[in-house]
Amino acid sequence: MKAAQITKYSKKFIVEVNDIPVPGISDNEVLVKVKAAAVNHLELLIGTGSVKLIQDYEFPLVLGNELTGVIEKVGKKVQGFKVGDAIYSRLPLQKIGAFAEYAAIHADAIGHLPANLDFVNGAAAPLTGLTAYQGLHEELAAKAGESVFIPGGSGSFGQMAIPIAKSMGLKVFVSGNPQARERTMTAGADQYIDYTTENYWEQLRDVDYVIDTLGPSEFDHELSIIKAGGRLLSLRTGPNKRFAEDMGLPGWKQKLFTIAGAKYDHKAKKKKIQYHFIFVRSDGEQLKKITKIIEDNGIVPAVDPTEFHIEDINEALNFVAAGHPKGKVIIQF
Repeated sequence: MKAAQITKYSKKFIVEVNDIPVPGISDNEVLVKVKAAAVNHLELLIGTGSVKLIQDYEFPLVLGNELTGVIEKVGKKVQGFKVGDAIYSRLPLQKIGAFAEYAAIHADAIGHLPANLDFVNGAAAPLTGLTAYQGLHEELAAKAGESVFIPGGSGSFGQMAIPIAKSMGLKVFVSGNPQARERTMTAGADQYIDYTTENYWEQLRDVDYVIDTLGPSEFDHELSIIKAGGRLLSLRTGPNKRFAEDMGLPGWKQKLFTIAGAKYDHKAKKKKIQYHFIFVRSDGEQLKKITKIIEDNGIVPAVDPTEFHIEDINEALNFVAAGHPKGKVIIQF
């Protein structure tokens, strides 16, 4: 089978498309014929070695973290799935490999493909869906009646996070570009702030939670609008002591992340706010809940119209890194 692999971490890593054997499966796994795989910033972080302290890999490594496909074989202990089922998955962190014609995936990491999605737009749903679900339910422990602000929430993350937040009874504020206002309000946002004409930190205050999609440059502005006792969850700013402890990382890594995140923890603590960082994990049970939200709300994730195949993997990665995709970038098989 064709698979897109790297042989080492490098700031300028190049992916090679190689012919490798179709993987075997364990009793708890399914063999999936891959139909589509999404290309994310996460692949860039993995390839450059930026996240090797969180998850280090052996080489050669097949890249790719989320996919759709059809089950071709089922392990003896797998329940709830059969040959021919259409599935989607955020692959287990320890065993990625979506950029290949076949993938062996633990059954705990897959969900049935939502009925309203096809293989292409379905591949854009599991990673952002799980990030939003775990962020809102686990990291923020948000409750009905509370408020959340998502700066830069007009993109693919917001498409999933807004309806999940609304299903929990939250009030949702979003900032983004003017072109995305109508789509974002239709998704359920209560207030939309056009960042080209308005500063959100002048419009909002006493928000319970912020989910940061923009990174360190916005940290101070985000803290300024959160009420005392609130929480700031970042997808971009970086890990801290709490993250290392929650992940159960070894002591030396906990010390490193404690130092790396100290500046952000200190700033947050001064304002009586908790700082959290998330690195999303696979979870098939949560995918079931996300599937229901996708189907009930008719969510169809935006996909960039550029068609890529596995031979174009380096172009697709460059497009994610430096282009301006109009949605998730997808490799089609």
